[in-house]
Amino acid sequence: MLDIHLDPLGGIAGDMFAAAILDLRPDLQEGLDRALASCPLLDHVDVELVAHDDGILTGKRFIVRRHGRRAEAEDDVADHHHQDHAHTHENERDHHHHHGDDHDHSHHEHADWSLIREALAASDLDAEAARHAIGIFTLLAEAEAKVHGVAPEDVRFHEVGAWDSIADIVAAGWLIARLGAARWTVGALPLGSGRVRTAHGLLPVPAPATALLLQGFHTIDDGISGERVTPTGAAIVSYLCRSEAPAGPRRLTGSAHGFGTKRLPGVSNCLRLLAFETDETTVLTAGRVAVLECEIDDQTGEDLAQAIETLRAGKGVLDVVQAPVFGKKGRMMTHLRVLAEEHAQDEVAAMIFEETTTIGLRRSFVERSTLRREPTTVESDGRTLRLKIVERPSGRTAKVEADDLADVAGNRARNDLRRAAETLFDSRKDS
Repeated sequence: MLDIHLDPLGGIAGDMFAAAILDLRPDLQEGLDRALASCPLLDHVDVELVAHDDGILTGKRFIVRRHGRRAEAEDDVADHHHQDHAHTHENERDHHHHHGDDHDHSHHEHADWSLIREALAASDLDAEAARHAIGIFTLLAEAEAKVHGVAPEDVRFHEVGAWDSIADIVAAGWLIARLGAARWTVGALPLGSGRVRTAHGLLPVPAPATALLLQGFHTIDDGISGERVTPTGAAIVSYLCRSEAPAGPRRLTGSAHGFGTKRLPGVSNCLRLLAFETDETTVLTAGRVAVLECEIDDQTGEDLAQAIETLRAGKGVLDVVQAPVFGKKGRMMTHLRVLAEEHAQDEVAAMIFEETTTIGLRRSFVERSTLRREPTTVESDGRTLRLKIVERPSGRTAKVEADDLADVAGNRARNDLRRAAETLFDSRKDS
């Protein structure tokens, strides 16, 4: 089982994260280039992985260009146009900001977060890569929305320079999917100090959105000023690193360094990555899901049953549970609980409002742990039966898909088929 630990020696930013992974796994570069080239948001954008030596450590840098120009050059453009986003980050070029003022920005184009999300979901990226990229972007949009007092759907990202942050986040999502690490952890994050220049004036370091994203993480003041953790870097950390390092022994299998652009006094401006293998037989994956709940007392049982089936088949829905409850005046009601992928919560909420008679929802977010599972098939009594294989602490278990026995009459006959299929799997596993 692979564990990844992020050691933010100089800090963390999206380009540093991508560079560190590619320094560890240079074999992934060609596939990443193809994935980025297929993303509709990144027309005319090229990336380059270059070796870097700061005189202390060696590693890689992840450089993003558009129309042959590096992102730093785009920063100059942004500054020239009244700093229409000018989070002049020292580790990377994050360009995202919501405009809630009345200034005339008609000479600029913007990319709404909702449009970015739709484009990523509809892109040719594989499902896992898109899910991770959307998850990171969702946290970033929610933090920006909270800072500026707007709804996440109203957050806009500047087109001038936005492409480099999109490239960093899409690259991060694709690389996270390829590594398939069971656990991500992070060391104490350098706070930095000073001010960052934005379209709304000077803001303190860490930037407000960054501070929101890093709540709950350990920080350190190493005396070096400047912006050390960018909003994109903070969103990646917040998305991935909610686990604690395991107490048991681990075998260190690799290390890598991803560098930022600025030189820091007395320390390498890099993100160090440490890869570990553990001897655990159970692959336990941690993640966060959205929980949407409501009570319904004015919808017929027949119609609600159909609504629940429609919801269960909806995109982004993980599960739907209903339970009888008593409401006001002793009324019998149905409690509806929908588990959804975090990035799909708004779409799932809209489905619930369309399919049911509820006029309000409660939302919460919970951590979940899942075991690795994989499908297989066995031939038993002339039938092809699908089995779900699950890795547990005591070893693998197999369970026949119930739908494959739906046409078998009699409890005993179904149980006989189940036992026969699972016995065949056990014998195949032992051999």
